[in-house]
Amino acid sequence: MNKYLEEAFKEAEKGMAAGGIPIGSVLVIDGEIVGRGHNKRVQKGSAILHAEMDCLENAGRISASDYRRATLYSTLSPCDMCSGTVLLYGIPKVVVGENCTFCGPEDYVKSRGVEVVVLNDEKCRKLMETFIENNPELWNEDIGE
Repeated sequence: MNKYLEEAFKEAEKGMAAGGIPIGSVLVIDGEIVGRGHNKRVQKGSAILHAEMDCLENAGRISASDYRRATLYSTLSPCDMCSGTVLLYGIPKVVVGENCTFCGPEDYVKSRGVEVVVLNDEKCRKLMETFIENNPELWNEDIGE
């Protein structure tokens, strides 16, 4: 597993251990992790704290020039909200652990010039498959169904 995706996976495990949805994310600039987070919708009673949003929040204020050098790693394909944030801040590259259990608007994000790399990581996929099977109502809530 890619070393940055491994860090995102650790975040996903933290989220699951805390009773939340096991999705994790890290933001990398110039080879350094500057933000990390995991889905905290359950833990915080939040409408928006997906892993990517938590990661960016934890990174704090970053200049536009820094965002343009960043790569966002996520264990799962980013949803519309998180993808919109990638576009808003001009993050040029998103590395996705897997997109079989859920696929966000990857084609649209690519059409806007973002490089999207899907690693099809088995650990990420199995984690989500198990979670979805055991928690279908919570999962459907998270993806807006």
